[in-house]
Amino acid sequence: MPKNYKKATEPEDIPALFVEAWMKRDADMLASLFSEDAEFVNVVGLWWHNRYDIREAHAYGFEKIFSESDLVLRKTSVKNLSDDIAVVHARMRLKNQTAKGEVKTPSLRQNIFSFVVQKKEGHWICVSAHNTDIIPGAETNIIDEEGKFKSVNYRK
Repeated sequence: MPKNYKKATEPEDIPALFVEAWMKRDADMLASLFSEDAEFVNVVGLWWHNRYDIREAHAYGFEKIFSESDLVLRKTSVKNLSDDIAVVHARMRLKNQTAKGEVKTPSLRQNIFSFVVQKKEGHWICVSAHNTDIIPGAETNIIDEEGKFKSVNYRK
């Protein structure tokens, strides 16, 4: 992986650079935001344990699932835990995911990323990321008697 990618000078640069790499479909650039031993959990609970696997998963995604997608950063929040560790939450919007099966035009998705970032050698790098889809109107998930996964709201 080339070493000439932009480096995060502030914690909030990580989600902005993530979106930039996504829009370029550049798995190497995206992976450069992560430490060698970073952890990444995606929206369905797939869990990668190092930069190489994070890169490979996103390269596959850019080719098969998100080749025409549009990812937009909507809001960022930073909570500094120390001078060199922070938690960054980022709300994003995804559209134009690749169609699959009966779903000919996938709907807009919104998500929240949690990035744990650490300052190393003068720049910030992600050591852990977790991506969570926002399900409008839902409070939690449930699996029904047939084994089907559903998002539900107990207040309604």
